Amino acid sequence: MGDKAHTHPGAAGRAVAADHPASVRNVVLVGHSGSGKTTLVEALALTAGAVNRAGRVEDGGTVSDHDDIEHRQQRSVQLSLVPVEWDGIKINLLDTPGYADFVGELRAGLRAADAALFVVSASDGVDGSTRMVWEECAAVGMPRAIVVTHLEAARADFEEMTRVCAEAFGADDPDAVLPLYLPLRGPQGPDGHAPVTGLTGLLSQKLYDYSTGERKESEPGEDELPRIEEARNRLIEGIIAESEDETLMDRYLGGERIDVKTLIQDLERAVARGAFFPVLAAAPAAEGARQGLGTVELLELVTGGFPTPLEREAPRVTTVDGAPRELKPSDPDGPLVAEVVKTASDPYVGRVSLVRVFSGRLRPDETVHVSGHGLADRGHEDHDVDERVGALSTPFGKQQRPVTHAVAGDLVCVAKLNRAETGDTLSAKDDPLLMEPWEMPDPLLPLAIQAHSKADEDKLSQGLSRLAAEDPTMRLEQNQDTRQVVLWCLGEAHADVALERLRSRYGVQVDVVPHRVSLRETFAGRSAGRGRHVKQSGGHGQYAICEIEVEPLPGGSGIEFVDKVVGGAVPRQFIPSVEKGVRAQAAKGVAAGHPLIDVRVTLLDGKAHSVDSSDAAFQTAGALALREAAADAKIHLLEPVAEVSVLVGDDYVGAVMSDLSGRRGRVLGTEQTAGGRTLVRAEVPEIEIGRYAVDLRSLSHGTARFDRRYVRHEPMPPQVAERLRQQEREAS
Repeated sequence: MGDKAHTHPGAAGRAVAADHPASVRNVVLVGHSGSGKTTLVEALALTAGAVNRAGRVEDGGTVSDHDDIEHRQQRSVQLSLVPVEWDGIKINLLDTPGYADFVGELRAGLRAADAALFVVSASDGVDGSTRMVWEECAAVGMPRAIVVTHLEAARADFEEMTRVCAEAFGADDPDAVLPLYLPLRGPQGPDGHAPVTGLTGLLSQKLYDYSTGERKESEPGEDELPRIEEARNRLIEGIIAESEDETLMDRYLGGERIDVKTLIQDLERAVARGAFFPVLAAAPAAEGARQGLGTVELLELVTGGFPTPLEREAPRVTTVDGAPRELKPSDPDGPLVAEVVKTASDPYVGRVSLVRVFSGRLRPDETVHVSGHGLADRGHEDHDVDERVGALSTPFGKQQRPVTHAVAGDLVCVAKLNRAETGDTLSAKDDPLLMEPWEMPDPLLPLAIQAHSKADEDKLSQGLSRLAAEDPTMRLEQNQDTRQVVLWCLGEAHADVALERLRSRYGVQVDVVPHRVSLRETFAGRSAGRGRHVKQSGGHGQYAICEIEVEPLPGGSGIEFVDKVVGGAVPRQFIPSVEKGVRAQAAKGVAAGHPLIDVRVTLLDGKAHSVDSSDAAFQTAGALALREAAADAKIHLLEPVAEVSVLVGDDYVGAVMSDLSGRRGRVLGTEQTAGGRTLVRAEVPEIEIGRYAVDLRSLSHGTARFDRRYVRHEPMPPQVAERLRQQEREAS
């Protein structure tokens, strides 16, 4: 790489379209927040001619401008697409948020891409969450390269960062993570820091000087060759080791000089197979410059070394009733199969869907089948509908540039698919198909909300349904027990963005209220009660008396009703009425207003009147009897308990277990897993883990993840129950 002649890039602002999968590269940028992904995308767009020398598009914004929320928060909060063209190849750059709360956007980017650029800051290093994403990519064999940014930092050391990357990403084979270029530094400034002004190509043995704002190639001096010889030899050995030509290593070790062109071809094949992971350096262009440092080299790697969509195995596809369907990888002549990887709302255009076409071709104004299955637990009902496709376009800053079609392997924005949601499949209306959804993280941070005013209440339902359609990592819950509307989010920043979008996009103002868990009540011991409902005030009276006994049952038993009336004291037709009254009162609660569970209620005796007894009277008597029994008994408040499974690095196991114990948790056991991690399982009261998604991230520096499942309700400690009752009294 580095010795190619490049075609002149297209004019800034021209819509980029592809006519064949071989001329497409889909690349996702991955890295922690602040690593420089968005800046790198803008630098690549400038070098490729997608923007002018000032780095601006025609509307005055930058090529990566998308959301006002991102400007206010000063960070990326959503997946964005920036298409550029280089050497006749369309490159779809997918910029992902680096903050952990928006990992759903990252997963969508991984689904849409065929290769990944891991962006690492020379001043910050490699964090644990980036390592975890690397492992995810490795598990599916996704080709990857590493880009080191922020080389202008005072203590930035490219060689040291290369070593750190090899240690972090090359655990199985450190020689598969090697640099293709070494930075060239200019004269030292007054502060003693020598800025990076260019690169030395290890394979081409040429110098690429960017100090003038545009890459200039030259030959190195004889005195510079020894500096790069060791790194070059190691790189060549690494490429040959991953080469499919088994004779190449013998020839190299035998002293044969391997042609650079052959090495580049083997390098590109190894990168495309996900067997070799080159390290490169990049920096944004200076003001008024046309090329940022390392951007040409990166574009060369993407077009020459990253795979085409034809080399990616097609995701699993079935008919809508579940029958498997075989697809060729990105076959432009195959049946239409496309997937909505992102949904957004535009105030002028309406709903806009970012779609990856996996097979066939997508054209404007055709009718397609929209199918969504498997996300009912997150507020997405299964649906199969036919919809007419609106205009097709590619994004360019805040604008959308129209295109005439989208071929298999390409990404395109589709307007006016009103029913389509993120994760849905688009297919031909006469051949409906369904793609297996990608794995999405579970939202585990509850956010209880209520409308701020009556006007907001009228708009709340529609606003929430649109939010859920856009973001499948958010779960909408209408909790019948607590009568709360709960948005389950991935973290505080995710919740903040949801509230901001409700306000700014949908005009809905909401108030955040304390989240309540679904508590229950039960009897601590046996008790008896007598329900007497006798009224005679002229006309038809009411007469019903019943006597019951209540005793506790094991957890999970529910409400058991037993009839032990003898001698017809309560007529047979009214016994179901007593049971109905008891169950209705149990649902309302007998002490603190929480449902009563796990008791046996036995009807022992009663009295009836031949004229004044009725179904309603005995229902009321049954409820009164249960309330009287509760007044003379000790009532336990029951809290839900969840089984929590935490996957955490071995360094943090002790801290996690100590924290769980502090939350009244009972550790059930630990299990060693791959990658130096431990799975910790514990049972913890749900009231103690409302903010665990936030707290665990802080505790483990973002490297741990957990899931939870409801196990049972069990008695709450008296002191905790009293504290809760006090809080409820103060709130009311």
